[in-house]
Amino acid sequence: MQQHRTHRVAITERARDVLRQLIEQHGAVLLHQSAGGCCDSSSPLCFPIREYQIGRADVLFGYLPWHTEFWMSADQYELWKHTHLTVDVTSGRGSGFSLEASDGVRFLIRSRLLTDAEAALVSPPRTGADRMT
Repeated sequence: MQQHRTHRVAITERARDVLRQLIEQHGAVLLHQSAGGCCDSSSPLCFPIREYQIGRADVLFGYLPWHTEFWMSADQYELWKHTHLTVDVTSGRGSGFSLEASDGVRFLIRSRLLTDAEAALVSPPRTGADRMT
């Protein structure tokens, strides 16, 4: 019996709609979840893919619709490597750096622990260093 790998990130319908609008306006985008700094891990930030430099230690956590990459810092990955994340959206401005902020909404993360069965099927993470080779 073939086992399928576990998807570690999902998106709500409302967030999917916002993501689609951002892609239509800006072209391909990515989401990045940092650990610390001005946003202190509060929300993933959305950037045009051509304008954001992925760091060598950043971890590719998964994909959202339209091949949208969801990256996070290595420190954040260490905290969340046993979780499944769902990207959602809520009213209110988050970081002014993130594309959705101008629409009066912000992305947010809902999380749950992976089950043992899911954790057994998680693929090893790729990093920004892998992307550069």
